[in-house]
Amino acid sequence: MGEVDPAFIQDPEHRPKLSIIEPEGIPLIDLSPLSSPDSISDPKAIEVLVREIGNACKNWGFFQVINHGVPLEKREKIETAARKFFAQPLEEKRKIRRDEIRVIGYFDTEHTKNVRDWKEVFDFLVEEPTLVPSSTEPDDKGETQWFNQWPENPPELREVLEEYSQEVEKLSLKLMGLIALSLGLPEDRFKGYFKDQTSFIRLNHYPPCPSPQLALGVGPHKDAGALTVLAQDEVGGLEVKRKTDGEWIRVRPTPNAYIINVGDILQVWSNDKYESAEHRVMVNSEKERFSVPFLLFPAHYTEVKPLEELTNKQNPAKYRPYSWGKFMTLRKLSNFKKLKAENIQIYHFRVSD
Repeated sequence: MGEVDPAFIQDPEHRPKLSIIEPEGIPLIDLSPLSSPDSISDPKAIEVLVREIGNACKNWGFFQVINHGVPLEKREKIETAARKFFAQPLEEKRKIRRDEIRVIGYFDTEHTKNVRDWKEVFDFLVEEPTLVPSSTEPDDKGETQWFNQWPENPPELREVLEEYSQEVEKLSLKLMGLIALSLGLPEDRFKGYFKDQTSFIRLNHYPPCPSPQLALGVGPHKDAGALTVLAQDEVGGLEVKRKTDGEWIRVRPTPNAYIINVGDILQVWSNDKYESAEHRVMVNSEKERFSVPFLLFPAHYTEVKPLEELTNKQNPAKYRPYSWGKFMTLRKLSNFKKLKAENIQIYHFRVSD
């Protein structure tokens, strides 16, 4: 990627400080009570876990989990395959470049808040085909299908990704059950939304950057979905904005942990009890970095709105309902052009006080 093209340069207020704050604050939660044979006979351990997750969602919108049940070997295979894929020449990778027709695949010119990100990505749909709206027009009820594109090399990428996706999907739904319990809801309250999920997995590659003080791997943003389950390598670079004082805090890599963050949909469902956290990715001049997020998205026909059980006269709904499919499709298509205005956000659906 060479010298920093002006397209990558962040506005002065978004440029990263190269000094790092690494507090002990970001919660690290042990999920072993879920797999313990005593979990049925020891509801106390589950209660404690639910409370920890509720506090982490409320205070941070971000936490790490260990003893999560995803086999390490599946994760290692993904990371090896990702390195092989991104090490190929650009013309090889661009054979499966995504565009407005084939919206899934390789991409190297992604923008966040209209500034280009210092990264390249490969996206893969968990459900194939994935059902989505055929247009962004509100009155158009038509559906279409999205399909994955697979590279010739490495040949094992498809199988490795499909196996891995089953494991992280299980983990994400387990976490959604614990989050439901933490909100005082039945454990399976969210399950139905993911029957025809639009979830995907992304392989991220952040090459070394000659001017890490000017560019970002990903600019400041919040995730649009329900939950993100992220595997990051040992290089690190992810930062989360601390809610108490707005400081950017580095999420230190913990071996074999997953980083979980609350997405905008969960913020709306919980009627702002849990807020999605703003985060960004720093780059550095020496080392490349890899990460693999699983983005848990509901079915396209989901109408996203505050849950009735969490609203009442004293706490009325803070958002108008919106169509997840239309929202997501609009977001996806905006990847292919630099917008004149900010992309669609949940605050556009906020009920004014």
